[in-house]
Amino acid sequence: MMTVRTRLGISPIHGIGVFAVEPIPKGTVTWRLSEWDLQLTDADLARMSPAARESISIHTYVQDGRHVLCFDHGRFMNHSDAPNTDAASAEVNYALRDIAAGEELTCDYRVFDQALDPAEIGR
Repeated sequence: MMTVRTRLGISPIHGIGVFAVEPIPKGTVTWRLSEWDLQLTDADLARMSPAARESISIHTYVQDGRHVLCFDHGRFMNHSDAPNTDAASAEVNYALRDIAAGEELTCDYRVFDQALDPAEIGR
């Protein structure tokens, strides 16, 4: 769950992105795993139709054997090689530096998505 005020918008990085509504000071928690975030197992996905699996895989990441689907704007976070949030923890993310109002929040997919094919980044 996003813990700072955000909005969705067109991203210069890819498709839709998450943007800060107000300034976010360095060190601020920006996201925390919540009871509202959907956590699916491989068995859960196996029970879905191929179309449903494909659709859900667009917005999930895999960590510690769980396919996590953020229920809010978090699922629209885009990758950056120089992110402004730290997403290394499965439980909490925080601002790596001051983030200006209107700036896109980004994370490095490679530090948390265990199913990620590095060749897919940026597609």
